[in-house]
Amino acid sequence: MAQELIKPQYSFKDSMRLLKRILAYFKPYKVRISFAIIAMLIGALTSAALAYLVQPALDKIFIEKDHNALLWIPPLLVLVQLLNGAARFVQNFLLEYCGLHVLEELRDELYNKIIYLPLKFFEDNQVGMLMSRIINDVMQIRTSLPSIVIIIRELTTCVGLIGLVIYRDPILAAIGLLALPLAFFPFVYFGRRLRKIGRKSQATIADISIFLNEIFSGIRVLKAFSTEKKETARFSQENKRLVEQAVKQAKYSQLSSPIMELVGIIAVAIIIWYGGKQVMEGVSTPGTFFSFLAAMIMLYEPVKKITNANNEIQRALASAERVFEVLDSPEINVEKQGSLVLDEPFRDLEFRNVTFAYNSDDQPALRKVSFKLKAGERVAIVGPSGAGKSTFVNLIPRFYDIQAGDILINGTPIYDYTLASLRKYISLVSQDAFLFNTTIMENIGYGLGELEPERVYRAAKLAYADEFIEAMPQGYDTCVGERGVKISGGQKQRITIARAIYKNSPLLILDEATSALDSESERIVQKALENLMQDRTSIVIAHRLSTVLGSDRILVMDEGRIVAEGTHQQLLKTSPLYQKLCRLQFMDASKALELVEEGREQ
Repeated sequence: MAQELIKPQYSFKDSMRLLKRILAYFKPYKVRISFAIIAMLIGALTSAALAYLVQPALDKIFIEKDHNALLWIPPLLVLVQLLNGAARFVQNFLLEYCGLHVLEELRDELYNKIIYLPLKFFEDNQVGMLMSRIINDVMQIRTSLPSIVIIIRELTTCVGLIGLVIYRDPILAAIGLLALPLAFFPFVYFGRRLRKIGRKSQATIADISIFLNEIFSGIRVLKAFSTEKKETARFSQENKRLVEQAVKQAKYSQLSSPIMELVGIIAVAIIIWYGGKQVMEGVSTPGTFFSFLAAMIMLYEPVKKITNANNEIQRALASAERVFEVLDSPEINVEKQGSLVLDEPFRDLEFRNVTFAYNSDDQPALRKVSFKLKAGERVAIVGPSGAGKSTFVNLIPRFYDIQAGDILINGTPIYDYTLASLRKYISLVSQDAFLFNTTIMENIGYGLGELEPERVYRAAKLAYADEFIEAMPQGYDTCVGERGVKISGGQKQRITIARAIYKNSPLLILDEATSALDSESERIVQKALENLMQDRTSIVIAHRLSTVLGSDRILVMDEGRIVAEGTHQQLLKTSPLYQKLCRLQFMDASKALELVEEGREQ
């Protein structure tokens, strides 16, 4: 289910606040909107003029048989309708133009807010929900101003037509207009319900987006477990919910017109009875009566359009609530950063009594951790699952912010640095070798400005990736597919290593970079990692101890603490937990010592 960030509000005051907020986005287009309003007024006046011309058309041509009227009234009708159509085209096109550009701006603003939010936000909110807000909710908002202008236009038309019917026959006008307030009943009654249903519909669309994103991302697991039938049933259930809400929306939307038409036809029937009587008694002419009747019939059409426009506004307001939840919520803040640019040579990294918990009510993942890394060192971190190893390294590029303590690079707290310079300073290679759906060349050179092909080739060679890349039909221009699905796991990992080499950051973090690979792929990737770590300060997390034996120091972590520190040989003598990890990997500690000795001899 899509997570609702705040409780929805329904009051008139909140609706007006939302509407005012939406209209502010249309302000840069005020010149075009002014022309649209002028066109709207012309359209409204020409609608009244068409009703007015019914009287001379009937009386002068059909009753009085005036030949001059026959020459000028039909062309005038065509001219007025032509002006009416042109005015409506100008109005609708300009409003559509403004709406589409507001759509673009809102999507940019929402995306720019979301992309700068911390990782925790993405862990707490499903990707499908965020996609739905950027695509579907914003799409609904763009209809708000055109709908408001339609309401203004039709109200103006109503004013013109009401003036005409009062001018033609005040008594008949009073009879006809008595029914008008009843015609606005659906405007209020159905508008409220459509707002509520619209909000639920947008949430359901978000749920379906979440579902589809999850299923298509995990399609291999689905196929492996042959759960197509089960997932099809789940999708049908979600889809059924959406259709049920759409049916409710259609019911309320479509009920409004028949109710208004019923009210209108009752009023017309009374007018025909009374007006026909007036004509028969010679009090009024047929032309005057039919001009009045045309104006009354035309009067109910604007009321229908006002109701439909109000329905659109209610849907827009429902979507606006969801969009502005993300833009305005005090609980959703972009990552804070300092003003210092980190561009000096790396000297040291220090943790001082660092404590961190993912949520305020959780047990700390790290507890008063202190540690110092000097330039040129290679430090390995080992420990059982859940010991806090990945949490430890994820705090360095500020993927998460600590609750207590300090993390310093070159003696300066990392919170004083700009995020861009801090993260550029660090290369991270993790077990999740993520690639974008673009070419190998662009994946290797991702995020570092203009591509330098020679530098890409050199990075690929050092990562032992050049051979399989050049064997592909399109070489470095090969598109790897979504998340790199078109190439193997080992190939993906070598491309991410090439990316880290290309980035050439002073500090390198390897987070179980070979854990998901087979033995042959691991051997090649390990060679690539050795090239990457050459002359570079490195922190290495590995589940296989064979990958950390050559480290200058090894940190042993357990339950969020560093419980032991030293070289491989020192830890074999002093750390029971490290001995246990060695036994799990090599069956006995003596075999591990043999491997160390062999490594030194080589």
